[in-house]
Amino acid sequence: MSTSDTARPAAKTPRSLSGLLPFLRPYRGRIGLALFFLVMAALSTLAFPVALKSLVDDGLVAAAPGERLVAMREHFGLLFAVGAALGIFSALRFYMVTWIGERITADLRNAVYRHVVQQSPEFFETTATGEVLSRLTTDTTLVQSVVGSSLSMGLRNTVMGIGALVALIVTNPVVMTQVLGILVLVVLPSLYFGRRVRKLSRASQDRVADSSAIAAEVLNAIPVVQSYHQQAREAARFDTSTESAFDTARKRTRVRSLLVAFIITATFGALIWGLYQGTQAVLRGDISAGHLGQTVFFVIIFVSSVAVLSEVYGELLRAAGATERLMELLATQSPVGEPATPLPLPPAHGGSAVRFEDVRFHYPSRPKQAALDGFTLDVRPGETVALVGPSGAGKSTVLQLLLRYYDVAAGRILLDGVPVDRLALGDLRGRVGIVPQDSTIFSTSALENIRYGRPGASDDEVIAAAKAAFAHDFILALPEGYASFLGERGVRLSGGQRQRISIARALLKNPPLLLLDEATSALDAESERMVQAALEAAMQDRTTIVIAHRLATVLKADRIVVLEGGRIVDIGRHDELVARGGLYAKLAAMQFGQTDDGD
Repeated sequence: MSTSDTARPAAKTPRSLSGLLPFLRPYRGRIGLALFFLVMAALSTLAFPVALKSLVDDGLVAAAPGERLVAMREHFGLLFAVGAALGIFSALRFYMVTWIGERITADLRNAVYRHVVQQSPEFFETTATGEVLSRLTTDTTLVQSVVGSSLSMGLRNTVMGIGALVALIVTNPVVMTQVLGILVLVVLPSLYFGRRVRKLSRASQDRVADSSAIAAEVLNAIPVVQSYHQQAREAARFDTSTESAFDTARKRTRVRSLLVAFIITATFGALIWGLYQGTQAVLRGDISAGHLGQTVFFVIIFVSSVAVLSEVYGELLRAAGATERLMELLATQSPVGEPATPLPLPPAHGGSAVRFEDVRFHYPSRPKQAALDGFTLDVRPGETVALVGPSGAGKSTVLQLLLRYYDVAAGRILLDGVPVDRLALGDLRGRVGIVPQDSTIFSTSALENIRYGRPGASDDEVIAAAKAAFAHDFILALPEGYASFLGERGVRLSGGQRQRISIARALLKNPPLLLLDEATSALDAESERMVQAALEAAMQDRTTIVIAHRLATVLKADRIVVLEGGRIVDIGRHDELVARGGLYAKLAAMQFGQTDDGD
């Protein structure tokens, strides 16, 4: 899925709202109750013209002068009863419909978010985070306004419009026929304007999503933006995007304004024509004054219902576009799926065994460039294997395929003898701990950040993991110790401190397979020494695969695997590889400041 316009089909009709049906079904009882209150409120409105006719004909005209006051009191009491019923049923309808709208929106937002976090990294290669956030906020808000308000108004005015139409046909068919003829002339142009509003509404939502994508990208890279002093440039880029969104919204508003002006003018013309015809009928003696009043109110109800429905139709089209965008997200299937019948993992004693068999892989965004090509490697339980090579050699790809962020194009990967694509993702990733190069810190306390590795761990176990990662002392020095809030993305910590929090998180998980992706790259010399000692202790009795340029980690690895262009070009221990004088010797000379004695 892309953020480009060509990848976003426009909602053609409100039928796209049918995607909300699975979210409405659990609340059938409440929806039925809301519909009951809605119908009762509509019937109360339709009862008002009947009560008014009774007041005029029976209370003012037919009653004798001496009895007129008593008769009028009774009829005014009936009018008040109708108004009270309308008020009560309208309040109950409003509460039930609003509750349903809020509930459906919350469920929809949760479902979309739950689905998105299950997607593989391939999804995020082509979809901007800001785009997803826009759909979670702007689009769900549109859906909420329709389910919680516009849809209710539409149904209510449909009931009232049909009721008024039937009443007019029964009581004054001649006037109704003329009014209907005028309204047909209103509906046809409204359909044309409605189509334009729909297209512009979808385009407006897309432009807002584009602005959100830019903002999310820049706000996540504020240090880089400011270090290159590009604040003005990024602000201008965002201005351009928001101006584009405003321009599209302005066009949509202009068309909708023309539509509203046309509908109101035409419907009032129909109303006045009906009133004129009714007045002529009273003068001719064809109908009574009360009948005229009743007809006028029915015409007002019918015409206003048509006007409201035309306005609601525009809102439904906007929500249909939003629903379609949300359904696109929910319909996205991750290429990395759970196996139909997952296999169990055997117990891991002294670490897990990992095997890569002739693995070939291309990233979806780079289909012509092989990230791994014929990669074969056996990692024995308890062994520490270091992966080294120039940038783009495929080192990180090995870890991503092992964690099954992507599926291989050819070959297979086995964990403890079981192909990883036959394992439940929870079982696979539950057996692996990873310390990434860029440590992720969540907007919560230090205690909860470490506990993320094993949510059920006790406070004492968290503190023990922090001590093992040499994070305990600096955490205690924070204003509130382990309860200290670390800020969004850990902005209150240094790079080395964030890395030690990440290492403590992996140690708390205590997995049989540990993956270290440049785990000490962000540490100063003193922190590296402490963390290196912690990692060496953590590597005991478990398998470790290390991506590292630091000499200390590579020196103590059982084997070093040298990668270039997605292929293994050499394997051995440090001294052996240096003596061979190949690619590793050059890397050692450049990265470790060590010359190749064999050259």
